[in-house]
Amino acid sequence: MEPSEIATRLRDKFPLEVIEVKSFRDQVFVSVKRDRITDICRYLYEDPELSMNFLSDLCGVDYPERKYRFEVIYNLYSLKYNHRIILKAQLSHDEPSIDSVVPIWNGANWHEREACDMYGIVFNGHPDLRRILMPEDWEGFPQRKDYPLKGDPGWEYRGFDESKELHAHDSDWNIK
Repeated sequence: MEPSEIATRLRDKFPLEVIEVKSFRDQVFVSVKRDRITDICRYLYEDPELSMNFLSDLCGVDYPERKYRFEVIYNLYSLKYNHRIILKAQLSHDEPSIDSVVPIWNGANWHEREACDMYGIVFNGHPDLRRILMPEDWEGFPQRKDYPLKGDPGWEYRGFDESKELHAHDSDWNIK
């Protein structure tokens, strides 16, 4: 099945949730409202003619100038039929949260944790939404466009001194 046919099925099944459909270089992107993302994903997963049984990627995107600042991108693939579709769920700056798709694709677990860690997007119902890349006490979300590239003068990560001490003798171990 062609991606445009999958997009048409989505538009027919969820007419109020599909915002727009775009295509670029043989890829089809379906932008949807966030409120029924699990229903949409479950339909794509369970429909026997679609069988989107593999979430190949999930990531966050930040567009600070847009009304809906954040997007969560779902790259879906059918191992059975060898077809794919890309969903984009739009989130506002004021409420960057969306329901978790871990109950549908368990592999979304770490992807959602990364998007939460890097962008501050909260995945409602996620089984373990701890930081995955940054230390637990890190402040801010490094992939947001408004995140500072440099810290304030004199500012260093709290664990920096321990890290320096741990690696103080690294040069002693040079093998020639």
